Amino acid sequence: MSMTNSADNPTAEDQLILVDEQDQEIGSLGKVDCHLGDGVLHRAFSVFLFNPAGELLIQQRNPAKMLWGGYWANSCCSHPRLGEDAHAAAHRRIDEELGVSCELRYLYKFIYQARFGEVGSEYEHCWVFAGHFDGNVKSNPDEISDWRFIKPAELTRAIEREGECYTPWLKLEWERLRADFLSEIV
Repeated sequence: MSMTNSADNPTAEDQLILVDEQDQEIGSLGKVDCHLGDGVLHRAFSVFLFNPAGELLIQQRNPAKMLWGGYWANSCCSHPRLGEDAHAAAHRRIDEELGVSCELRYLYKFIYQARFGEVGSEYEHCWVFAGHFDGNVKSNPDEISDWRFIKPAELTRAIEREGECYTPWLKLEWERLRADFLSEIV
């Protein structure tokens, strides 16, 4: 969820889709403005990608990111563009961030809000997807500083031991994914 914004030359990529609590579109706002203070509710998505061994691809966010730079997150997370649905946006971003193409399955959506010190907040109506791929990752260094595959049980233990190293959305989503979907995904 990169926070770069070109105030002098705004584009559709700089605008996020504002939604109400029922995920109905109510407007748009610049990406940075959506994340200042307590945040403004907007649409987002998260993707969890598994390899044939059942390991999850996690990424360490580029340290230059406005919110949670340097933290570990799920495989990919971002925002749909204006006029783009969440499923299409998820496919676009896994290619842009990871150089990956695969089928994605919609799992669920939820609202969360998390504050990052005095910098700003995430306040998102987040769609969660999962997929499987067998190939090479070509990570985009503008988005990702590191990545690795991790066994589900190992990720659970790592979050329990070092939760401060992981993004709040990963922790929330992983808890629900483990409880309700993992047995049918892996």
